[in-house]
Amino acid sequence: MTGGSRGTTRRPSAASRSGGDPSSSAPDPDARRAAAAAAARRSGRGDHGPLRFMTVSARTLLLLGIASVTLLSLAFLAYTGGWWQAEAESEGAAALRRMARSVTPLDAPRMMDLPQFQGDHKESLYWGTYRPNVYLGIRARTPLSLIAGLMWIGVKNGQYFIRHVCQDSDELSKYGWADHNGRDYGRQELTDHGLHLTTSFLKEKGDGSGYGGDWAVRLDAKNVGSSLSEAQESTTHLFFYIADEAGKLITMGSHEPPSRGPVLLASGSHEEISDWELYLRSEDNLEIHRAGFQTISMHNLSDLVQHALVTNARQSGNLNLPDMTEDSSNAMIYQISIKLPAKIDIVFLSGAGSKNPMTAERINRLTGPMLSTRLESKQKEFEERYDQIFNLNNKIVSKELSVGRAALSSLLGGIGYFYGQSKIALPKGFSQKNGDKYIPYWPAALYTAVPSRSFFPRGFLWDEGFHQLVICRWDAHISMDIIGHWLDLINADGWIPREQILGAEALSKVPEEFVLQYPSNGNPPTLFLALRDLASGIHAHQFSDEEAQKISTFLKRAYVRLNSWFQWFNSTQSGKYEGTFFWHGRDNVTTRELNPKTLTSGLDDYPRASHPNDEERHVDLRCWMLLATNCMRSIAGFLKMDSSLEKDYYKLSDQLSDFETLNKMHLDDKTGAYFDYGNHTEKVRLRWYEDKEAMKRELLRETLEAPQLQLVPHVGYVSLFPFMMGAIPPESWVLEKQLDLISNSSVLWTDYGLRSLSRTSSMYMKRNTEHDAPYWRGAIWINMNYMILSGLHHYAHEDGPYSVRAGELYDELRSNLIRNIVGNYQETGFFWENYDQKNRGKGKGARSFTGWTSLVVLIMAESYPSLHR
Repeated sequence: MTGGSRGTTRRPSAASRSGGDPSSSAPDPDARRAAAAAAARRSGRGDHGPLRFMTVSARTLLLLGIASVTLLSLAFLAYTGGWWQAEAESEGAAALRRMARSVTPLDAPRMMDLPQFQGDHKESLYWGTYRPNVYLGIRARTPLSLIAGLMWIGVKNGQYFIRHVCQDSDELSKYGWADHNGRDYGRQELTDHGLHLTTSFLKEKGDGSGYGGDWAVRLDAKNVGSSLSEAQESTTHLFFYIADEAGKLITMGSHEPPSRGPVLLASGSHEEISDWELYLRSEDNLEIHRAGFQTISMHNLSDLVQHALVTNARQSGNLNLPDMTEDSSNAMIYQISIKLPAKIDIVFLSGAGSKNPMTAERINRLTGPMLSTRLESKQKEFEERYDQIFNLNNKIVSKELSVGRAALSSLLGGIGYFYGQSKIALPKGFSQKNGDKYIPYWPAALYTAVPSRSFFPRGFLWDEGFHQLVICRWDAHISMDIIGHWLDLINADGWIPREQILGAEALSKVPEEFVLQYPSNGNPPTLFLALRDLASGIHAHQFSDEEAQKISTFLKRAYVRLNSWFQWFNSTQSGKYEGTFFWHGRDNVTTRELNPKTLTSGLDDYPRASHPNDEERHVDLRCWMLLATNCMRSIAGFLKMDSSLEKDYYKLSDQLSDFETLNKMHLDDKTGAYFDYGNHTEKVRLRWYEDKEAMKRELLRETLEAPQLQLVPHVGYVSLFPFMMGAIPPESWVLEKQLDLISNSSVLWTDYGLRSLSRTSSMYMKRNTEHDAPYWRGAIWINMNYMILSGLHHYAHEDGPYSVRAGELYDELRSNLIRNIVGNYQETGFFWENYDQKNRGKGKGARSFTGWTSLVVLIMAESYPSLHR
């Protein structure tokens, strides 16, 4: 291993984002991806252009660091009314009080203050691959962390591109975790044209380690095929970096490393882990170049690297970092130039010091042959635990086994830690003096899984309940930790912002129009699915005594927060009549949408009443409320609570479970389908209108018939919600009709899963606006297919005249889903956001969608939430 050709010099430092407005029309997924990419480019993230060796303008760093004390002061001023401009002063005072409550935490003990989340548990999860938005990113679960990560130069059509942030435009043929246990081990495979990278992560707490322990990364680079350009066949450039979000100085290590043995790359100090050191070890010939930067904009690190490379190339003719550091550098980048194949080990030691006698032994344990042995042992341990937990013997074929492991691993490897403040939209007519239309939530941490590392690398409330159904089976302690973080985000009114965009890294991936969160908007309370599983698991003696005690303690503390959350739904999303509910926030004046979207439902463009008003009744929300009341009733039962509140839950559960009332409100007797109710007409269409004065054309909705109050006759996922929740008695004729809908290929059935909207619907595969392609109007979505499978499994095991048929449909649908998801993964290397019911089940939407598509693991294991109260 050879060092850089030049010594390092120093130089002075350089000056150094879906939850939109309910009244706006969100673009279709493709347009939103384009908008996200554009936003990423504007903010210095995402789609990097090729490295161009010509005049380069000076980089501009985003100065986003605002002291938390200043934010709190602004919030206080907001509460006093001193900062706001309102159209009507009398209404303004009430609005300001509401806004003050919307950014005030719920007055209840915090979930994360529970003793079970302290001590060894907290330390064991301190370090992790908690930066899901980048191909390999490591950080600690602390607001101002040391962060580390990987970049490399990819070659495409003879041009060089920096790879760092996960993005579809990079056109990697594969990336994702093949193994990951969510705690201390992971193995990821990435294929970038002709370059194949395997990145392995291992963490341990050993003798001499500081808080959180030590960790190692192995980079195994190989050439696959002959598609690499001649330039990359000769040299491959990897970049490993470490940076301090707190801005503390990082010291550059040695410049001329020996030919073999560990090389000190960097060292520094952090208040939580004391002194630390970063080492590199490889048996291959390497060339190392370095650059140091002073920056607070960690989401712009790839920009810094690109700028430094291009500038140095113009000056020296070499594609190298300049071996220079800025004064007080807190970000160190190491360019490791290699010939393929090559293997590089990087080890981070916490609590390290130059005089620590354990340093050499600790490095040895986490590099070279010992690291190889330990990674092999961890892989075997992971596979054995997977087989033990999910018990897949005789349930799937061997080729499906590895895909299931990859689905679980990708979900666990996509868990991230975020810290920041949500931006809460002000009421219409209000703004700050500086023009801002929002006020900040309190500063908060969120430990959560994410739906997609490339397109949705942040927390989504309704997705997270589905994520936790999987994670809870694997590691109940991690699941409770995640759910606890979400519940700690509840405000004084019982509301949780449905999309969490915390910190500059998360913000850089979101278009501006989707950043603001609206305190009137809900999202399906899917966390109750996982919470009910935890409660049911205790009843079924699925946990050890120690685990059961911790779960009981967790649920007891959560009960106050869950009650507040439930009451928010019950008061803000209630309908005109008792026992009715509808998703508030639909646009009742728009003429640009064929059918006004219901983004808050999670089903976005699924057709509802054509003309929204307060007469609406949404059957899916009624069913979510039934789930929530049953869960609260279950928790109260095993905690032996007996107050008026618990009696209210029992009463409400009985009311929402009343089959006669459900049918009276939502059942279409002819088809046996459950429908929404509202002011509706089928006679609507989109047509072009000419605006000659403005010299433009607009695609606007035309209503050809006056709407009237009626059931909304669109068969699809919403029609099956009572079935999914087990609300239909097993002997009812309605159940037979529901099975007819499921099995009819002219309605919902396909060979790849159930489509979201019937082919007979007038909205089937219809665009909602000029730019709004169909989303939940035909595509196959795995979360809803999982819920329908759960219903089929439930009724197959209930005594009744339709159990045999339910069982047959269950087997066939389960087989179709597994075959299609596995087939797509093997063909494309990815799990997908949804699947195309018209094009042989091909994956579509966001790729590397490792959120609820990971439910395939539970489908393989035949593990479903209990539908019994």
